[in-house]
Amino acid sequence: MSETKLNFVPSLKRFADDGVPIIQKVKELGIVPGITLDKGWVPINDKGEVFTQGMDSLDERCKEYKKLGAEFAKWRMVVSIGDDIPSMEAIKEGARATAMYAKIAQRNGLVPIVEPDIARAGSHSVQRNLQVTEVVLAEVYKALADYHIYLEGTLLKPNMVTSGNKCDAQADPETVGKLTMMALARHVPVAVPGIFFLSGGLSEEESTNYLRAVNQEQSYPRPWQTSFCFGRALQDSCRAAWLGQPENVAAGQAAFLERVAANGKAALGQ
Repeated sequence: MSETKLNFVPSLKRFADDGVPIIQKVKELGIVPGITLDKGWVPINDKGEVFTQGMDSLDERCKEYKKLGAEFAKWRMVVSIGDDIPSMEAIKEGARATAMYAKIAQRNGLVPIVEPDIARAGSHSVQRNLQVTEVVLAEVYKALADYHIYLEGTLLKPNMVTSGNKCDAQADPETVGKLTMMALARHVPVAVPGIFFLSGGLSEEESTNYLRAVNQEQSYPRPWQTSFCFGRALQDSCRAAWLGQPENVAAGQAAFLERVAANGKAALGQ
């Protein structure tokens, strides 16, 4: 897996079609703005493992984005599952980098979103995903403790515990909800105020159904808010309705609001 975001123009510096800065538009709508601070990923071996880039000049960028009006930041730690991965070396290095990012972000007044993203690609079982998720969460929160991160001033954006997308036996929503809550209850400190799931590799319907199942699961304590931070699972039907055409804007907005409403209910277990 390889991706790059180098030499991009941060969204905080972009302008709407009418020339008004995007960040001004966002704030006028009462939305809290934030920024992605990582710069993508580079391979660290020939097994498919990657390391997150972006530590260079991170302190300066945090200062700049805070001055522009950002209130939170995001840093993605990518973990893949295969026959002999993830390795502990990759997990530990990813956790350490995540903690260092969180330290620098908090020092500059930004709320760090901690995002250990265990990729869904692969033929692994839901039980294998559970094992990896638990190890990753344990290492991440150990690193955050080692770096003295103020947990009350962080948010967690994790994967849900699912089967690999090529696994013959796909876990049902109830199993996903139960195992996801099991992993979180075992490893996420109660000081963390909120957990907002990512939807990587999941369809809109899967994401909503799994989120609902997580919030209906009653076997484990829930000291944190559990909601959603979906990208593709909010945008697919919206983009299909819009198609970039001005005459389709209303249809795209309606599709987007429909997905947001469905996931809002799912976040309440409805």
